[in-house]
Amino acid sequence: MEEARTFTTGDGVRIAYRLVRQGAPRRTLVLIHGLASNLTRWSEFVATTRLAESWDLLRLDLRGHGASLCRGRVGMQVWCDDLAALLDAADVPRAVLIGHCLGANLALWFAHRAPQRVAGLVLIEPMFRQALAGTLARVAAWRPLCAALVPLFTATAALGLHRRRLAQLDLVELDRAAHATMAAAGAFPQARYASPLEDLRSLPTGVYLQDLVAVTGPLPELASLPAPTLALLSTGGTFSDPETTAGLLAALPDCRIERIAAQHWIPTEQPLAMRAAIEDWCARLSH
Repeated sequence: MEEARTFTTGDGVRIAYRLVRQGAPRRTLVLIHGLASNLTRWSEFVATTRLAESWDLLRLDLRGHGASLCRGRVGMQVWCDDLAALLDAADVPRAVLIGHCLGANLALWFAHRAPQRVAGLVLIEPMFRQALAGTLARVAAWRPLCAALVPLFTATAALGLHRRRLAQLDLVELDRAAHATMAAAGAFPQARYASPLEDLRSLPTGVYLQDLVAVTGPLPELASLPAPTLALLSTGGTFSDPETTAGLLAALPDCRIERIAAQHWIPTEQPLAMRAAIEDWCARLSH
């Protein structure tokens, strides 16, 4: 049974997470959501995976997202610190990190900063600057401007000048509607998932800008990351070129790459294929 929990960071921010644990702590999978998302991204996976029989499953709202509301500074360094503190709070010495998009990039940064705490990585659509395409390639070009605007929004938010109410983003409902559209029309409703206006309904503006700065930023040197890795790459390449991404991932010492027919949103477009790939890889890792 999954339990909703929170813990408070050293600087007073409450981080929300959910934990599936049966009895004493076991091997742990940490599920990290992507850009402008939250922990409901992993609801279907947690509810259906057989890994819950032998693994603890921990999913969190990154600072600034979902129930971990914060209108101040966020980014890779802050999220890495939060993740380390969360693992301590949940009594998890080492974990396999599973991340989608921004979450995959964060997993790489955490593995760089705390390799002793990472037993493995599952990177679903990691975003390398050299491989960015479409909207994110344009965002990367404007990244300095986005970064320059962040202090303005965080300062005004600190003064109380911000939206009082944010919409609750439930990706279970959103994905259910997407599956209905795909069944009826045979096409993924990409416009809804790639809309900045929709993203901003549930996210503080300053946090959204920092998400964009983070996801288009540099990644650590991959050759120094020894953790066994599974990379799941979309064939469609809405936001990044899959061939360039695969070439860059070759620098990881131990990386298995699988291609999945999708545009970018593998957890929504291909949840069964994603789950099967992760379960198979975790079984091999265990042995």
